[in-house]
Amino acid sequence: MKPNLLKKKIADGVRCVGGWVAIPDVLACEVYAGQGWDSVTLDMQHGGSNINDAVPLLAAIQSAGDATPIIRVPWNDPGQIMRALDAGAMGIICPMINTKAEAEALVRSCRYPPMGERSFGPYRASQYGADYWQKANEEVLLFAMVETRQAVSNLEEILSVKGINGVYVGPSDLSLSMGKAPTLDPTDKEVLVAMDIIVKTARKWGHIAGVHTDGPKTALRRFEEGFQMCTILNDVRLLAMAANNAVREARGQAEAAKSKTY
Repeated sequence: MKPNLLKKKIADGVRCVGGWVAIPDVLACEVYAGQGWDSVTLDMQHGGSNINDAVPLLAAIQSAGDATPIIRVPWNDPGQIMRALDAGAMGIICPMINTKAEAEALVRSCRYPPMGERSFGPYRASQYGADYWQKANEEVLLFAMVETRQAVSNLEEILSVKGINGVYVGPSDLSLSMGKAPTLDPTDKEVLVAMDIIVKTARKWGHIAGVHTDGPKTALRRFEEGFQMCTILNDVRLLAMAANNAVREARGQAEAAKSKTY
């Protein structure tokens, strides 16, 4: 089976920068994916894509370069997860994993027996090799989103579940769960303490720590804090920012457009 380059890079100590696709357009995705990302995630939770978009968008990512294609599924739903994997996702990010039981359910959906209960039928994922069914459990990355106060309190139990490769922090939902304003660059002490607990605990377990950020400066801080994979906004926000900056510059306006934290 073709190796998961993201997994290898992180094991080698590379600070991996992730792209995030909310626009379900093949051309836009292909252009975006070719910009040097280590991974590109199709967002089926808060983006415009559904399962019918997945195959052409995954193909666009793979044709554009070496970025590992990932899907953030809408929810911890076996049907959605298995379809995403069969379509060729080499990683799954699942939102709102708050308990050990939810992490165990996620593993059952993502892993072939005996580790899980994934049904066999990789109609497109089989392109990775005839031995896909033998190595998918090892090569496909599985991230549990830790984004609530409850998840942080249950973090050790979540990370103890065999088959989980890492955690992915959604700072906005984590902030909301603590009664704070949603932001991808939290400054609230309670939220920052929670994020510190998450990254240190994940690393202690030998798992990958990923996080969403509002831009390169925040990503650099997160890398210094121990996160190994940082996503920079999404394609919608980056498109809006680039366009706005260009318009401002053409009009001679000094202040560049500022990113929004959603």
